[in-house]
Amino acid sequence: MFNVGDKVVYPMHGAGIIEAIEEREILGERQRYYIMRLPIGDMKVMIPTNNVAGVGLREVIDKEEVQKVLEVLRAQRSKMSSNWNRRYRANLEKIKSGDIYEVAEVVRNLTLRDKEKGLSTGERKMLENARQILISELVLAQGIGEEDARQVLDELFA
Repeated sequence: MFNVGDKVVYPMHGAGIIEAIEEREILGERQRYYIMRLPIGDMKVMIPTNNVAGVGLREVIDKEEVQKVLEVLRAQRSKMSSNWNRRYRANLEKIKSGDIYEVAEVVRNLTLRDKEKGLSTGERKMLENARQILISELVLAQGIGEEDARQVLDELFA
């Protein structure tokens, strides 16, 4: 159970802050929802409190874990399928997992591949989405601005 003010990550959407816990009636069913504000893109998301485990909602990483994420980003690219479709599906599963280290791996692998061979439109969009998710968590974990978090990533791959 999370509380108002908690910093959480919603897989495929990124990190945000729980602003409220409200009871709402949707499609004739009354339920309690976390109202989460995503600072990047200034979007609000409603997450049913009884489905937290199902959607993979988790707490934002701490500062020590940020260092581990940066180590993943600095590491060598891991083996990826040369088949675009298989590679895309494998990367999508990693992003859907909500695991920050898996998301960092996708960002690293696709960024390095982009520098070497370029990316298809689908993979470029996936890279931007994974970067956004990663940046949103770094912003909340480190208490820095979005531009600073972007700069950290850009410098790692310069």
